[in-house]
Amino acid sequence: MVVFTTWGEWLPALVTEPRLRHLLGRDWQRYRRTGDPTVRHRFAAARLLLKHTAAAALETDAAELDLAYKIGGRPHLRGLRQIDVSLAHTDELIVVGISRTGRIGVDAEPLSRSLSLDVMRSRVCTPGEQAVLGAVEGPALTAAMLRLWTLKEAYTKALGQGLRLLFTEFDIPHVIEGEIATNGHSGLLAPDGAPAALGAWAFGAYRALDRYLVSVACHDAVPEAPPEFGGDGLCDEESMSLVSRLLCQEP
Repeated sequence: MVVFTTWGEWLPALVTEPRLRHLLGRDWQRYRRTGDPTVRHRFAAARLLLKHTAAAALETDAAELDLAYKIGGRPHLRGLRQIDVSLAHTDELIVVGISRTGRIGVDAEPLSRSLSLDVMRSRVCTPGEQAVLGAVEGPALTAAMLRLWTLKEAYTKALGQGLRLLFTEFDIPHVIEGEIATNGHSGLLAPDGAPAALGAWAFGAYRALDRYLVSVACHDAVPEAPPEFGGDGLCDEESMSLVSRLLCQEP
């Protein structure tokens, strides 16, 4: 499941929640040390969104979940191996991904993000991807490059590698069309570092709030349907506003 919201929607919950310190847990001190109010509120909203999303999936209280971080900063829920989480934010947008079937990574960027296409080609694209993108021009090329970049970010987040894994070492399939696709033998890895099995990864790139691109990479040892960004698997801004109001009503 992928959930998105804005930190402003969670602001009323942040300033009225009597359990905020308990909900933030080990993140409380970092929250208190952050001087910029916008950065501080966005940081807290992202952690509350992640915890409440996971709590809904696990049918428990968000305050009972312990959010921690692995080396490199990848978030995880201590003692809960059955669920994987990922977090991304840009500008006002916050995105959370959760999965019970394997690793998940999410990334987000504004659709208006300006890109240096020549630099991006050399730092992001494999030779095969460069050849495909060579036939694309204008706005379509910019859109394809943004999609490729965010999908690779999401994939490396799912692996827990971040920018330590060179983007030029693996292909993302069907990036021009922007459709969800499962991988072939394209240099992708399983979380244990072994070559990924055919169809073990699913990718998707989607618009959010009409001004952001949200990309998702999801790994599963037993291939299933690609991640959905709609229907029962999505909590949109209206739904998250309801969650915020309910949160404010909690004792």
